[in-house]
This record gives sequence, C-alpha cells and structure tokens, in this order.
Amino acid sequence: MLRMGAIIAGALALASAAQAQDTTVKVESGVLAGAQTDRARIFKNVPYAAPPVGDLRWAPPQKPLPWPGARDATTNGPSCPQQMKPDGTPNEGSANGPISEDCLQLNVFAPLKEKLGGKAPVMVWLHGGSHRTGAGWIYDGQNFARDGVVLVSINYRLGPLGYFAHPVLTKAAGKTEALGSYGLMDQIAALEWVQRNIAAFGGDPKNVTVFGESAGGMSTLAILATPKAKGLFQKAAVQSGGGWSAPTTLADKEAAGVAVAAKLGLENAGGADLRAVPAERLVAETLTDDYGPFVDGRLLKETPSQAFAAGRETDVPLIIGANSGEDSLMGRSLPNASAMAAAIPAPAKAAYASEAAKGDEALVRAAFGDRFMVAPARWIAAEAANGKPAWLYHFSYVGSRFRPMGVTSAAHAAEIQYVFEYWGRRTPESMVAADDKAMAKLMHGCWVAFAKTGAPNCDIVWPAYDPVKDQLVEFGAQSGVRDGFRKGQLDVQQAAVLPTLSLPAN
Repeated sequence: MLRMGAIIAGALALASAAQAQDTTVKVESGVLAGAQTDRARIFKNVPYAAPPVGDLRWAPPQKPLPWPGARDATTNGPSCPQQMKPDGTPNEGSANGPISEDCLQLNVFAPLKEKLGGKAPVMVWLHGGSHRTGAGWIYDGQNFARDGVVLVSINYRLGPLGYFAHPVLTKAAGKTEALGSYGLMDQIAALEWVQRNIAAFGGDPKNVTVFGESAGGMSTLAILATPKAKGLFQKAAVQSGGGWSAPTTLADKEAAGVAVAAKLGLENAGGADLRAVPAERLVAETLTDDYGPFVDGRLLKETPSQAFAAGRETDVPLIIGANSGEDSLMGRSLPNASAMAAAIPAPAKAAYASEAAKGDEALVRAAFGDRFMVAPARWIAAEAANGKPAWLYHFSYVGSRFRPMGVTSAAHAAEIQYVFEYWGRRTPESMVAADDKAMAKLMHGCWVAFAKTGAPNCDIVWPAYDPVKDQLVEFGAQSGVRDGFRKGQLDVQQAAVLPTLSLPAN
C-alpha cells in the first residue's frame, strides 16, 4: 500500500508540474504565471505598455517595464479611470472598478497545449463604452480558446485621459509625435505587443483579427484607417461601430481641451499643471464631453469615412453589422419624441411611413438606429467590397428571457454574448434557453471560422457583400439571407449624411 501511495503521489506531482508548466509563459518583460481550466489557459493583467502616469500621461505608450520573478497572472487588473459612484462602486452598465491610471494591461485566453495542433489564429477584442467606460477583463474568451483561437482582450485609456488635446501639449510634443488619440495609440501598441509575444501562447502573429463593439467597433474602423497599424492584423470585424465619422480636427480638440482646463481653473496652465490634476477630477469634470479617435494629421491623417471613400483603408476581409434595437442608446423613454419627429425631413418621414404610423417615438427610434449604425455599416461594406470581401449582418435575435417582457428588438451590445458564446456576469445559466444556445453556437461559429480562414464559412450561407445585390445575413428568430434590407430607409439616411462628412471627390 505504501508503494502504491508513493506511485500515486508521484503521478499527481508530475501532473501538477505539467499543468504549472502549461500555465507559465515567458514574454518580453518576464515570466507570467497564469491559470488553466478545462477550456483554456488564462493569463490576466498582463502589461503591454508602461504605466501612462506622470510625464507619460497624454504621451504615446511606451514598451512595458520588466518585472522580476514570475508575475501572478490569475486575477483581473484595474480598469482605466472612468466614472464611478461616490462610494467607489461601479455604475450600473458602465464603469468597472477598481480603477487606476496604471491600466494598460491585456488578458490572454489560449487553447490548451494538447489541443493547439500548430499555430492558432488570434483575435484581439476592443471593448465598447463610448470611449469613456469599460474594461477588457469583463469579457470571457474561454470558448474562443476551446475552439482553437487565442483571444486577447485589452484595456485602453478612456475619456479625458484617452482622447485629449491642448495647445501646450501640442507645442511640447515632437514634430512627428502622434497627438490626442491616446486610446487609439494604446490599441495599436497592444497589437504590436501581440506581434512580439503571442507566439509564446501558441498564437500566430500572421493571422490576427482585430474586432470590437460600439466604441471598440469605431476604434477598429480607425485602426483600419491608420497607416501605422498596417501589417499588425489580417482581418477585422466591426459590431455596431457605425462608419460615418465626423471630420473632427486637432484644432477642434485643442479648443475643447482649453475649455476643460478653464473648467479646472487652469486657464494659463503648463503641461505639468495639467498632468498633476487627479484622474478622478478630470473624469468628473468632463462627463458630458465627447470622446473618440480624431484626425491629428500624424497618427490619423483622415477620418475612417474619408479613408474608406478613397480606398485608402487597410484592405483586409471584414465583417460589419448592427442590431435591430440600436435605439436602446437613447434610453427607455423619449419625452421629446414629438419635437424630434418634427425635425425629420419629409423625404425621410415618407421612407419611414410604417414606423410613423406607430407614433412619433417609433419613428424617431427607427431613424436613429438606421442613421447611426445600420446605414453606415452597409455603406462601409459597400466601400470595402471594392477590395477584399466584406460580410454584412443584422442582429435581431431577442433572448428568451426578454420576450415575456415584451421586448421585440435586440438592444445595442446584445450580440456580444452570442459572439463570445457565454452569458456574462448578469445572466444565470438557468435563464438561457435552448434557442439562445443555438444562436450563440451559430454566431460564435461564424466568428471563429472568420478568424481561422478569413471567411465566415459557418452553419449559414453568408454571401460576401455586393452593393448591386445588397444582401446581408440576419441573425434572428429566423436567420437567413435578406435582399435589399431596409433599402428605402437606408438610402434616405445615406443621402442625408454623406454630404456632411467631407469625403474626397470621386
């Protein structure tokens, strides 16, 4: 018995040592000690850039600092500074604590070593949150790893720390140094980190898909329009990321930065004074400001809309689409619906006759979703179709738990849990029905196939977008190909918006 006990103990020790080896990875800055489940090897809170604090606040990201020994990579890192409740807890549906300016970390979900079978495709996820809230650690990539994909989710600077310009900062910067869109710079730095390090996790740096939702989708479009990012990825997917970007300039953002400084009582401040303002105060004083990538003339030389219109975007296979209930961004009630409806031009009202018949709010909500998400996604797909193929989708599936509440459309961000095939922190497994799981299996399979092969060859026939045929796939109660989806409404929106975007002449 003692001999058998020793054999068992030795076998267990060998198994434990093997698992420890599987969850220990060496990257450029040092050794990571992660964790393993039955689906994935997981490495959390991995620095991909130096802490953007002190002189590095409002500066391009620098390479990560080395650390001694093995860094614990089993717990979530902090989120980038964003609005929190007075007691420091997260705001519902937005901010995620704890927060710290030292937040430029990423998370890696890698296939189990015995299931790698060669270099795995890589997907880099950019979270949403209006460029002011959110964090990469929220999203569980284990099912991507289970299916042979290395999933990387990242943090990037947000709000006034991520998208800020001021004349004193411009003057102090080098003549070629990128300005203002620090969150976008972080995303590119993360893609560069992936190129240098992802092979250590079994990933293929020559097969990278960058994808994101909402602000992450807008960021993906900006990355496609940024020459500096070319070569760092081979495919892209944009979920509810719009596509019609206003021509905001460095001068516009500098004026906004001057206004922020004045609000802080720093009208004549230097760079050191601005950098000394506590991050929490900066966030609190700028809650209503607009954030996101903008044209600085150095990193981003034109808007994504301008790049796509001119055919200057990075030409890679693309998935793009939006949801049926994007109007959820407007809130649950529209007290000013009548005034908003009255401002809609007559041609648009005619195109939305069926919605207008249901009342002003129905009209306004339909026009909003089409104008800001559905129509620009179709336009981007059409422009992209001149090069590598693009695939257009519309997500209208309503989860089983929402149907008894009378919900009839898919809210903004509703598709994420189906793409990731997991139900998140707020949806118990008991609330997930068989048809929900079937939709998740379908969508997740399409995204995995796209990452692996460059085409969504999955359990649905999904034709590449052709502006003449005007076909998309609807993921809904009855999924399938749709011809000329909402063509009249989307044409009206396109005719109204394109002239405002300062697009290059054809």
